[in-house]
Amino acid sequence: MTHIVKHAAAIDPHILDEAADWLMRLHDGEPTESDRIACERWRHRSPEHARAWARAELLMNKFGGLPAGLAIPALFRPVGAKRRNVVVKLALLLAAAPVSWGAWRFIDAKEWTADYRTVVGERSNITLADGTRVTLNTASAIDVHFDAGRRTIRLREGEILIQTAPDTVAIRRPFSVNSIEGNMEALGTRFSVRQRHGVTQVAVLEGAVRITPRDDMAAQQVLHAGQQTSFTNRYIEVPAAADDAVIAWLQDMLMADRMRLVDFATELTRYRSGIVHVDPALANLPVSGAFPLADTNQTLSMLVSTYPLNAVTRLGGRWVTLVPR
Repeated sequence: MTHIVKHAAAIDPHILDEAADWLMRLHDGEPTESDRIACERWRHRSPEHARAWARAELLMNKFGGLPAGLAIPALFRPVGAKRRNVVVKLALLLAAAPVSWGAWRFIDAKEWTADYRTVVGERSNITLADGTRVTLNTASAIDVHFDAGRRTIRLREGEILIQTAPDTVAIRRPFSVNSIEGNMEALGTRFSVRQRHGVTQVAVLEGAVRITPRDDMAAQQVLHAGQQTSFTNRYIEVPAAADDAVIAWLQDMLMADRMRLVDFATELTRYRSGIVHVDPALANLPVSGAFPLADTNQTLSMLVSTYPLNAVTRLGGRWVTLVPR
């Protein structure tokens, strides 16, 4: 999100919206020569228009066409509200820095091919074949693989809470969660795992979890109940005390204790379709309290009524900028 905020401010959202519309027009069906000429005129209208179109062309070059999540509806040539929804998503994608494109959930197909997944703002409870209960938080995706020797969950994206069950087969099979950074083996436990960029976060509520970084097995460490930590593919941070905020999402709440507003916005965006941008002047404003996740508009209203800021919305509410009041 930091990268998104830094780069998005450089181009007006309305111009990005127009660039997205032109991108759709030129790649949805068969554009005419008049369409191409009109787009060229639009592109040369100002340096900002030219930058927006350069970003659009970079996006097309990167994905070899419209990103998968947007190209599929384009095949059916959506009209009216459906087409507008696609254009808005594309404009939001253009607003993201190119280095952040890979992290955008609506262009990455991996969640859609997962065994279990949730969309933005959704939560889901599942029970596995052995009785283990898994709760998926917003925009999360997992694969499940049980065989004669192991029980494994692969966390592709997002965050999960796991309550393991005793194995039902005669020979005990280890229960593990794999993330990009490594393996977490449950030692009879209840724990949460969150996949972030280059880091996996783990909090143990009951029992214990053995963490093994992917590229350094010697760094293996056991995390006990009441502890939380983060680890990379080579290194495990010193454990800290786990607090209620770790699983507040189970009650549809976002808990903040003097959290920087820019970090709060990053968390809120996980549960909201679109972008919450923070004016740099407010980035370090400390935010505290319990905020509802089921209604992110209410959370924004609470921020406005409690702190010296306003929420400016664009692109049908998909783009929110928090500015000083």
